[in-house]
Amino acid sequence: MSWSSAERAVLTRAVGEAPSVHNLVPWTAEIRAAGADLYDHAGARRRRHDPAGRDRVISGGAALTNLELALRALGWAPETVLLPDAGRLDLLARVTSPHRHEATPEEVRHYSAIYRRHSYRSPFAVRAIDEQERRRLAAVSDGAMGRILDPAAESAPLAEFLSHAGQAPRDDVAYRRELRAWSSPFGEPHGNSALPWAHLPDTATLAKRLAAEALVLVLTPDDTRRDHLLAGHVMEQIWLAAVARGLAGSVLTRPLRLHQVRAGLAAELGLAGFPQLILRFGYPVTGPRS
Repeated sequence: MSWSSAERAVLTRAVGEAPSVHNLVPWTAEIRAAGADLYDHAGARRRRHDPAGRDRVISGGAALTNLELALRALGWAPETVLLPDAGRLDLLARVTSPHRHEATPEEVRHYSAIYRRHSYRSPFAVRAIDEQERRRLAAVSDGAMGRILDPAAESAPLAEFLSHAGQAPRDDVAYRRELRAWSSPFGEPHGNSALPWAHLPDTATLAKRLAAEALVLVLTPDDTRRDHLLAGHVMEQIWLAAVARGLAGSVLTRPLRLHQVRAGLAAELGLAGFPQLILRFGYPVTGPRS
């Protein structure tokens, strides 16, 4: 089997639309007969901001989700092997498509959402997300899981940990400089954003703002390279499902890079796994940008 130029373009574009934690492209997709190989692009390493490459591999997991959806949209059933070659740590996944597959309506919606998804870092609309919609955001996939945070019981402890995490970039001049160089600004200086890297309000106000959003913690059973890949995989699945239902969102990983925050949050909330990232969702004030 060989791909047409149009099919190659579909696969390449879908992978290229995946979210990257550092606004770089830390992966490379090698399209080949009957599938593709997804590689970690070590040249995108941020030695200070992401020394272990955890965020980079999470981004690769998101790209993998998009690749699989594009294959389904083209009428093929993807079969994926994670980290298939122990001698090639840069090879994140090998995806083959040996069988035809008629995409389901849900898969078509999620594939379409790839091109509407973006990081929404502004305050959400006043319209609240109802409980049923919140529950739909939870997802389990290949060992990674999304856990909805209870806005009444868990917003206050989360606000405490985010407030603590928010001090690190302010106290580290080099860290702040690298963040300015490699990522978009988080939030608006004088808006109501709940994002901790914006100008933080007091903890009580932050907790109130967090409670108004739908927050999802993505957890994994361990903290290996495979787990980071799975975290990105399920992150993008949840995000695209949310976009397909008219929600907007963004992802936070920086707070969970601090051991005190990560371990403290796991203990305080009784988490059954390693927290890898936080997704925030709400209704956009205007429609999501394409």
